[in-house]
Amino acid sequence: MNEKPNTPGMWKLYKMGGITPAIAAAFGNQNAQQMAFIRSMMKEQRQSSLLNIPLYEMEGVIFDLETTGFMPAVDEIISVGAVWIQGGEIVPDRSFYTLVKPLRPIPEAIQQLTGIGNEDVRQAPPLIEVLQQFLQFVEQRILIAHGSGHDKQFLNAALWKTSRVRLTHTVLDTMMVGKWLKPELGSYGLDALLDAYGIPIGRRHHALEDSRMTAVLWQHYLSEMKQRQVHLLGDLYAYLSR
Repeated sequence: MNEKPNTPGMWKLYKMGGITPAIAAAFGNQNAQQMAFIRSMMKEQRQSSLLNIPLYEMEGVIFDLETTGFMPAVDEIISVGAVWIQGGEIVPDRSFYTLVKPLRPIPEAIQQLTGIGNEDVRQAPPLIEVLQQFLQFVEQRILIAHGSGHDKQFLNAALWKTSRVRLTHTVLDTMMVGKWLKPELGSYGLDALLDAYGIPIGRRHHALEDSRMTAVLWQHYLSEMKQRQVHLLGDLYAYLSR
């Protein structure tokens, strides 16, 4: 992802009071601008409602995180991957991937699982810069992830750590949708669902590749939901809440 942040706009927000001068003095002007952007994105998202949007027209971002472990309070994000979807189509050339420089070493087991080593992230951008870039990529789109509880907890921890805000985007969990559509399955991990729908399994535990496979899974879900006369995001939530 090579798009540059809109620093003049963020600086204007800072000058108008979006981030206090005290925070700027403590963290530096660049971090103050990044914090201002992140906080403004969360504020804008709270004001929007997507429940009446037809699923086949909905713009979304399917994303995945790799982390140093499974405890957001102490573990850290080490990579972020995402792809855009427009209704039932994966948008060509609209993907996001970056490593993240953690403040703690990556455990050996995680290195083996993800293929990401400590040397790989040595020159990676810091967390606050990645959050800014990721939110610029997402904008106001709905977020979709597989087993989203893990990813949402880590995003919330990262947003709070860097900017003292929480995620306000709507987040859909493809695992929960799979449980509704395929109640007969005994397992709802990504591998099991990809296999159930005949989707080739590529490189796993790579944030971008997992996002792409989840996007193909979402396409299959949309076709099945259309057959069941589930057309709106609000309708889907109603079924998932039963």
